[in-house]
Amino acid sequence: MKLPVNPFNKGIKAAERQIGLWVSLRNNFAAEAVNTCGYDWLLVDMEHSPNDLSIVLTQLQVFASGTSTAIVRPPWNDAVMVKRLLDMGAQGLLFPMIQSVEEAENAVAATRYPPRGIRGVSGTTRANAFGRITDYFDRVEEETTVIVQLETRKAIEQASAIANVDGVDGVFFGPADIAADIGKLGQPMCKEVWEVIRPAASELIRQGIPVGTLVFDVDFAAQLMGEGFSFVACGSDLSLVTKGADKLLADMRSKMAR
Repeated sequence: MKLPVNPFNKGIKAAERQIGLWVSLRNNFAAEAVNTCGYDWLLVDMEHSPNDLSIVLTQLQVFASGTSTAIVRPPWNDAVMVKRLLDMGAQGLLFPMIQSVEEAENAVAATRYPPRGIRGVSGTTRANAFGRITDYFDRVEEETTVIVQLETRKAIEQASAIANVDGVDGVFFGPADIAADIGKLGQPMCKEVWEVIRPAASELIRQGIPVGTLVFDVDFAAQLMGEGFSFVACGSDLSLVTKGADKLLADMRSKMAR
């Protein structure tokens, strides 16, 4: 057996726009419901959801039957967690709250085997089809997506240096935390937040570095894609449930009041 090509990594390197969906519902049945939608990438969130390793495993098993690339956001830049997620078969990782070049280097190192990194070696894992993928050790680096998330003004000031760390495949801007950092907590769509993000993103785009984000506004998400963003998530499974339920109830009450 050969290691499959990571279509998300291939896509962003070819400057092909990748549409994503956040996966926050801690349930493999919910994962199955979005698996065949056709999103280019699905982000399994462990930072701001109750997802744990056992549940993430079942979600990865579900997503293996679809065409979307499964990327996992670990709760922190933790080499032990990263090792376990990669052994479970995560095709990529989104590292939260990267604040410096050193932290970006540590993130990359956690995904690389010695001598290029510190990832522990196991010959029999889900990631290598339990030892049946014969070129796993030769190709896993090129087929594993490493994205670093910038969430503060301090990090954004170092965006170019962080993005150019060897092994970083893309930079993700976190508008909610950036909003908090500049005194606009709860206002990720306000103009001041994007006045911080857009110049840094434009410079990275100019350098040919893939950039992405998450916004809950389809028009704005499409606009960012038009500006050169490579990968944008335009919603989450959780928000689809809550907003859909709220709208359904409001519509029903409105009709009853007539």
